[in-house]
Amino acid sequence: MTNNFSLLNLFTGDFMTFFVSLTLVVASIMSWTVIIGKIRMWHYQRTTPMKIRVDASIDRLIRPFDKNLWFLAMVSYVAPFIGLFGTIWGVMDSFASIGANQSVSIGVIAPGLATALGTTALGLIAAVPAAIAYQYFTKKADELYDAMDDACKDARTNSNKKQG
Repeated sequence: MTNNFSLLNLFTGDFMTFFVSLTLVVASIMSWTVIIGKIRMWHYQRTTPMKIRVDASIDRLIRPFDKNLWFLAMVSYVAPFIGLFGTIWGVMDSFASIGANQSVSIGVIAPGLATALGTTALGLIAAVPAAIAYQYFTKKADELYDAMDDACKDARTNSNKKQG
């Protein structure tokens, strides 16, 4: 890595930094795609609630609300570690620069540390929204499941009372 600082060079300085940065940006974009899809799905559910039959399979009805939540959970768990790997890579680059230049000046250390902090930030930028969305949408799906289960039990009870 050269001592010339640029924002683009912060995330594309060498192959490994570029790979880590690209992985985190793609994970973030995919997470936001899932999040926006879930927001739209829940908005539709709120405006046009499902009609539940007595013989309905609640698990089948709830499945679309749980779909792709695993990806948000994975990104929220893995992205900080990928960012940490980028951090370690940047620190190693700083130490390599110290060895190559036989100097400990800020100009020698700063580029590697900037890369380290940049990949850490990307890891958190990908992980935090995914973690929040995962918890939020999982809670909403659980609440919907419970409400549907209660409605089915009430419908069965009312059906049995009418028959008896």
